[in-house]
Amino acid sequence: MTTRVAVFDIGKTNAKLALVDLETRTEIAVVTTPNRVLPGPPWPHFDTEGLWTFLTDGLRDLHRLHGVDAVAVTTHGASAALLTAEGDLAAPVLDYEHDGPDAVTAAYDALRPGFAETGSPRLRMGLNVGAQLHWQFHVDPGLRDRVATLVMWPQYWGFRLTGVRATDVTSIGCHTDLWNAGLWNAGAGRLSSLVDRLGLTGRIAATRRPADVLGRITAEVATLTGLAASTPVATGIHDSNASLLPHLLGRHTPFSVVSTGTWVVVMSVDGLAVGLDPARDTMINTSALGQSVPSAKFMGGREHDILRGGKAAGAGAADAARVLRQGVMLLPAVVPGSGPFPDRAMQWHPALPDDAAQEVAVGYYLALMTAECLTMTGAAGPVIVEGPFARNRWFLDMLAVAAGRPVLVSASQTGTAIGAALLFAPPGHATQAKVSTAHPVDAALAPYAADWRERLARPS
Repeated sequence: MTTRVAVFDIGKTNAKLALVDLETRTEIAVVTTPNRVLPGPPWPHFDTEGLWTFLTDGLRDLHRLHGVDAVAVTTHGASAALLTAEGDLAAPVLDYEHDGPDAVTAAYDALRPGFAETGSPRLRMGLNVGAQLHWQFHVDPGLRDRVATLVMWPQYWGFRLTGVRATDVTSIGCHTDLWNAGLWNAGAGRLSSLVDRLGLTGRIAATRRPADVLGRITAEVATLTGLAASTPVATGIHDSNASLLPHLLGRHTPFSVVSTGTWVVVMSVDGLAVGLDPARDTMINTSALGQSVPSAKFMGGREHDILRGGKAAGAGAADAARVLRQGVMLLPAVVPGSGPFPDRAMQWHPALPDDAAQEVAVGYYLALMTAECLTMTGAAGPVIVEGPFARNRWFLDMLAVAAGRPVLVSASQTGTAIGAALLFAPPGHATQAKVSTAHPVDAALAPYAADWRERLARPS
């Protein structure tokens, strides 16, 4: 039986390799490294060889110390790899925060399918994989002819491990414009019409469910790592959907999961019927089970880091009371161009506070932005918070009030790694993910939330 799964988890800011015990749903060991972006040429791109060395060295060390039965990969979205017939990269993997694609916005907008087909909003920079590809083909006219196969980012690493090419439904169904993921049409669950318009028909690798076994590790990988040649590798999964998976397997609907990291992604399962607004960064995610899940996002982790700059938490109850008394609040958006309020500029009210008050107000701001995402996606039932914000006292205090429903905290520090490991769970495995009891509701915070919302209702 597979019990120890090595999970390669690539976030936008950092990458890690975690060894997960499936029986206890715990991480036995974790190693991390920055996810470096190299400047080019030909464009800013991810350091694939640095990540590969980190992965193979880490697998070798984990296997020597603990034993590895299987490997799963989970990554951020908005990234794909273009492979030649020989299996090399046809071009470096573009950093999706590069603004190159914005130079040909009008031409791309004339090509891309509408939201009703893809469930994918039009996003800046390279956040739509289709926009990346369109721009890359524009600046490198020979690139399209060099491409034999497109694989999504988790499957690039699966390909390096096994030699097998594939895509998975959660990654290609994550605001790429390449997938017909809409709730509103009978064609959902296949490639979108954009694939043909980009000249990539027949060159998107076959789509699989994340839990399908992609293949066994190659002889080269077995030699590099010491793993058994029979070690299986899962097809892989988009990171937010990995956070969602443990709850899909073991919890009754409706509920919402808030996956926090560089991005805060809200996914509402079997909630209220709502009209999603693509201008406010709502979308359809395709879950590991193939469901269409109304979702919304904003760059909450990045915003927190911009504002707090790595400062240690030190605020206390007296500081929170002062924030409420003085009405200290942050209005969106710290990172403009995405999230529920993409056209607004960050503003402190009434003025930039001292450090302790800022810590509290930033937590409140992130919670209120998250609550807005919950409303936009038709959230119903409890809200489960995964990732770093599950340890942010001020975030949880405000979310418990602003969400208007029970807020639970995942017992796992990293639901992403646990969810990816569960790709190897046996059929019928439905153990409910461990969560806290509902976070206490402090009614004294309600006027603050109402004031924040009222200010945003005014014209900007």
